[in-house]
Amino acid sequence: MGVPKPLTHEEIAERLAELPGWEQVGDQITRTYPIRYHAAVAAIVTITDRSRRIQHHADLDLRIDHLRASITTHDAGYRLTAADFDLAQRIDAIVAAHQALPLD
Repeated sequence: MGVPKPLTHEEIAERLAELPGWEQVGDQITRTYPIRYHAAVAAIVTITDRSRRIQHHADLDLRIDHLRASITTHDAGYRLTAADFDLAQRIDAIVAAHQALPLD
């Protein structure tokens, strides 16, 4: 299959424009979701299952009132690839399905 092709700065900017809430931090894309703890735990279980199936994983940081996902492609030298943006879209859908609601 080979090493995934890193995206150019322009390609990254185009893809980020299609993913509200995501931002580039160094060689990663990251997003923080305001979500209640137990809903986040359920979302993490689904995210890890989907990640295993597509063989691409995010770093997930769970806190009492939010979940942060950070993604980069390790096989491409910790650079951003199309797979990162595909996973970001999947994570958005999963968190939405687990009722990520802004906290009061």
